[in-house]
Amino acid sequence: MEEKEFPKPGLGGNVVAEAKSKFSGFLSWLFSFTKFLFGVFLLPFVYGSTVAFLKQFNGVTSTGQTFFWSGAISFLLVYLFICEPLSIYTRGHKILEWVFSFFRPLVKVAPYLLPIYTILLGVLYLIIASVAKSADLTNNFVFLFGFTLSLHLVFSAKTLRSKKGDFLKGNYIFGFSFVYITSILILSFFLSLSFEKFSFVSLSNQAYQIGRGIIIGVFNQLFSVKA
Repeated sequence: MEEKEFPKPGLGGNVVAEAKSKFSGFLSWLFSFTKFLFGVFLLPFVYGSTVAFLKQFNGVTSTGQTFFWSGAISFLLVYLFICEPLSIYTRGHKILEWVFSFFRPLVKVAPYLLPIYTILLGVLYLIIASVAKSADLTNNFVFLFGFTLSLHLVFSAKTLRSKKGDFLKGNYIFGFSFVYITSILILSFFLSLSFEKFSFVSLSNQAYQIGRGIIIGVFNQLFSVKA
């Protein structure tokens, strides 16, 4: 009499678990690919915001421009040749985590997105300038704007780039593009309050128009039908 074979216990569970794992992996891949596409979509606006910022920056006094770039270069020199002030950056993270502790999703995003030290300096400058504004005060704060913004961009880029499992660098391209554009807009807002010839509205409009023009141009090149 032949013996009947019965399925081994747990075999079905393994198949289900493997299917769930593959489905989870597919969703992760799809999410990363979507972020990659959004990141590529943001690149024209990264370029646009940079060009618009540099155009508006010509409205800043020559001394102010010198102080700003001196601040940015000073941070890079400290970072490359003296030490990496990572502890300063992480303290900024903790400040933002405390500020947005009421809303958990923002706790994860805000520390990377917002240049906290630039924002705090901007608020402090507006308070002091409302009482006693001077060229020296403005120039010193502009120097600190350049220093702190460079700190934020460098460490945000380093943190996003070091994340593992970043398919096609989707997290990095999308994340840093968003961080860069947001940082430029925040800095521009404070500069527009500090210098009469620097216009935040004009910068925003120019950045949008440049980015939009690039996207439309690429789309027409790819999908236009020639007669």
